[in-house]
Amino acid sequence: MCPFCYIGKRKFENALQQFEHRDEIEFVWKSFQLDPDLKTEANKNVNEYLAERKGLSLNQAKQLNDRVTKMAAEVDLHYDFDKAIVANSFDAHRFVHLASKYGKGGLAQESLFRAYFIEGKNIADHSTLIQLGIDLGIQGNEVKATLESDALSNEVLNDINEAEMLGINGVPFFVFNRKYGISGAQQPETFFAALEKSFNEWKKYNEEKLLSVEEGNVCKIGEDCRDHDIEQK
Repeated sequence: MCPFCYIGKRKFENALQQFEHRDEIEFVWKSFQLDPDLKTEANKNVNEYLAERKGLSLNQAKQLNDRVTKMAAEVDLHYDFDKAIVANSFDAHRFVHLASKYGKGGLAQESLFRAYFIEGKNIADHSTLIQLGIDLGIQGNEVKATLESDALSNEVLNDINEAEMLGINGVPFFVFNRKYGISGAQQPETFFAALEKSFNEWKKYNEEKLLSVEEGNVCKIGEDCRDHDIEQK
């Protein structure tokens, strides 16, 4: 629900496309809630919510969101805060964890960003999440059963606790190889530099160690030792 997260995602993806070893990078989404107590209000858009929360006029709230809309447009995202519905994100985070079990966490996150910021869908509504799951090739019944239970709630809470332990109090926040962090929707070159530095360090400490071997008669897995030629003198 943070508008800078979608923008940051696009800028990171821009950097990743330029990175030579991008196929060796694993990208994992972690849950984070800016306002865990937020109540879903399907009849209220984000402009109205911001005006009430900040004590602004509706016009002032729109002006603030217009600035973010222009930032999003710079990375070809077209926000529509007049349609964006105020919604608690907890179940949406559980949905991402479910999708991640099928290797589709990133696709789920992208679909949620689009649903919230562009399409004006209620991402707290189970029918919305079920349809997003079906669009990703996940069985609707499984999404429904997950959302109607407390499944994957601990996974969401564990992510939030992990962020707290790392001292993260805002998003977007990117952690590279559990060593380097970048806060905010930085420019692609900043992400590229972090990718390069963290990857090179990872590669250095994870290179396959090969021995220099003098070959001789040996028994190998799946072979019969008696197949070896034996020279007699």
